Amino acid sequence: MDGTEAVSSYRDLLVWQRAMDLAEHCYLATRNFPREETYGLTSQIRRSASSEAANIAEGYGRNSSGAYVQFLKNAQGSVKELETHLILSRRVGMLGAELETAVLARTDEVGRMLRSLIRSIQKSASS
Repeated sequence: MDGTEAVSSYRDLLVWQRAMDLAEHCYLATRNFPREETYGLTSQIRRSASSEAANIAEGYGRNSSGAYVQFLKNAQGSVKELETHLILSRRVGMLGAELETAVLARTDEVGRMLRSLIRSIQKSASS
């Protein structure tokens, strides 16, 4: 989509697409984490990353702008949770600096897109 097409599904939303890319990147980034972290940081990173896209999709399916915004805010919370897990992973030596930088850049992008979408929905709802 180049920004001129109508949105007919959450899958058309660029923010959802970027959140899915981020989740995929996180799954790949954690593939080589220690086995003892399967239910620790590996699980937490994967869960918070997939939660972003899932909340965007679930909010899109709601019947009110207020509910949609709430789910988008939940997605924002998942972005911050993911960032925290990634930073911790780097600090304890499970994630390299380059990979951390690359993934955090993606979280920044998704976070900015979410804030913009929230503002847009709130503005439309108050008009």
